[in-house]
Amino acid sequence: MKTRPVYIAGSARTPFVKSMTQYIDITTQELMTAALQALVTHQHLTGRALGDVGLGALMNSSTNWNLARECVLGTDLDPHTPAYTLQRACGTSLETTLQIALKISNYQMDTGIGAGVDTNSDMPVMLPSTYAQKIFAVHKAKTILEKLKILATFRPADFKPFYPAVVEPRTHLSMGQHCEKMVQEWGITREEQDALALKSHQNAIAAYDKGFFSDLVFEFKGLKRDGIPRADTSLEKLAKLKTAFAPEGIGTLTAGNSSPLTDGAAAVFLTCEETAKKFNYPLLARFVDAQVAAVDFVHGEGLLMAPTIAVNELLKRQHLSLQDFDFYEIHEAFAGQVLCTLKAWESLDYCKRVLKTEEALGTIDRSKLNVKGSSIALGHPFAATGARIVGELAKLLHQKGSGRGLISICTAGGMGVAAILTAN
Repeated sequence: MKTRPVYIAGSARTPFVKSMTQYIDITTQELMTAALQALVTHQHLTGRALGDVGLGALMNSSTNWNLARECVLGTDLDPHTPAYTLQRACGTSLETTLQIALKISNYQMDTGIGAGVDTNSDMPVMLPSTYAQKIFAVHKAKTILEKLKILATFRPADFKPFYPAVVEPRTHLSMGQHCEKMVQEWGITREEQDALALKSHQNAIAAYDKGFFSDLVFEFKGLKRDGIPRADTSLEKLAKLKTAFAPEGIGTLTAGNSSPLTDGAAAVFLTCEETAKKFNYPLLARFVDAQVAAVDFVHGEGLLMAPTIAVNELLKRQHLSLQDFDFYEIHEAFAGQVLCTLKAWESLDYCKRVLKTEEALGTIDRSKLNVKGSSIALGHPFAATGARIVGELAKLLHQKGSGRGLISICTAGGMGVAAILTAN
């Protein structure tokens, strides 16, 4: 198949806010539709039929089984625009962006949107399977007496609700607990994690003060900016926070150096050069390549270390070194995860044993890391983070006018998604 370059032409996202706050009455579909519509308006796509729209959500209800298509039908896009829903944990909207890019690259279509949304404020609440079984039995019963007999079998336990939890089913450990194991293995200190978290907030606040997010974050429900960045935080304040996933004296992860539960949606518009010229779309950055990977965390490998493998595969395929980038966007699920990733790339033993390289990938210039803040400060609506990062990195590269950017996202299930963008 012939291929062609694919470009990011624009992005849009809602302000990100802590869950159970400002978006408490907003549904997942409403939140995603708002981001799509903002992108449609900004890119002048009203009435246009795109090649495809891919989006997803982690905390999704079974009633949203056709979430993507319903969101598209709620916008001003031509209703002939198809859409599909997928999920790759925290890498969801980087995965949708990758898939849309591949379709455009292979001449299957000329335009598309990759997107994602999550809102824990619209989290589905479930009842035990015994409740469903008895309700179905009542429905099938043919007589009133049969129905009453079944209804009489209901017990209080049948009505006890349970909620989705970010816990690995095979280890019964949360992502934070897994990360605690990682930082202990790699010797990452609490102080190092707090310092990275502080830098994330400082970078995010500085970016807002300079207007960087003004055309990336649209006003929604009276909010014009993310609700999470804190200008008043400090190392002293971060040091006073209690550990979140292990006892004091053992644990190092806190609410301050971990990404918070967040509500938000983000979308990215992609196109080819010919269509961009026809409709006068800006070509902000080129989506060059992407890679997914996984680790065997069930048998001891670090749950959030898969991006180290995905990045290495990308570097090999593109004949690049880890130092050949102007910007590094490493998703801050936890400050500890970022630091473990960086330390692994610096480790000759890890690179030889896991990445099968002859030399360590080496260090990166920390001044190029998450320069506008990342998930600790900006927030992390699971499925929306990838699209947020792609939109921001595309703008950074466009502003610079040259260069290359690397994206690295860890996910639940021991997976990782990585991508490379270059300036147009």
